[in-house]
Amino acid sequence: MQPSFSKRFFAILILSLAVGSASAEELIVSAAASLTNAFKALGPVFEAQHPGTKVLFNFAASDALVQQIAKGAPVDVFASADQETMDKAQTQQLLVSGTRKNFVGNSLVLIVPADSKLTIATIADLTQTAVKRIAIGNPASVPVGRYTKQALEQNKLWSAMEPKAILAQSVRQGLDYVARGEVDAGFVYNTDATILKTKVRVVATVPTEKAILYPIAAIASSQHSEMARQFVDFTLSTDGQALLAQFGFLKP
Repeated sequence: MQPSFSKRFFAILILSLAVGSASAEELIVSAAASLTNAFKALGPVFEAQHPGTKVLFNFAASDALVQQIAKGAPVDVFASADQETMDKAQTQQLLVSGTRKNFVGNSLVLIVPADSKLTIATIADLTQTAVKRIAIGNPASVPVGRYTKQALEQNKLWSAMEPKAILAQSVRQGLDYVARGEVDAGFVYNTDATILKTKVRVVATVPTEKAILYPIAAIASSQHSEMARQFVDFTLSTDGQALLAQFGFLKP
């Protein structure tokens, strides 16, 4: 018995939808946690300029992302919050040669809960006995923690701060600790502080020995190498830079 017209029609429809969805090019971008809001806004703009492309994001601490890529996670583009982490990726030959570029800058700030009654205006004020808990990204695995430790060491304050440190697994976790009032203060990027302006207050900008520059690169194992390069270029384009600036990121 021949299948009815309606059954044949739906079979063809399902097949065409399957073919259509398979033709969509999925680009997986692993990016530092501090890029979450900006990249989520960047994705749809890139997709609009590249019809048939779907950008999927994976956000975490930069070091964790490199470990995932090294273990074979399907990633097309990697954006790190510091040079040291991207250096690790480059040393392991995970990057496409010549695609590594610095695309934004940032600054380190000291924040306190918005309703804090403590008198904290400088990093030296953190030595007060009233200050008991300070959120710091884990220097062993989180770029903002490395910047923080270097800045405190530069000011000979690290040994006094270390016992008070509540180590965060990403800059966003540290931000949440401060926003919820679980710590007395914390170190985050300026772009993170602006996201929760009603819950945290910036009390000081902390000078860092090295400029905070974010590198981005295409991944060597990518199955979408041309699109990966295009995404890297897009972050440095006029449209990309304008959008990133809206989230407080600085020009590289």
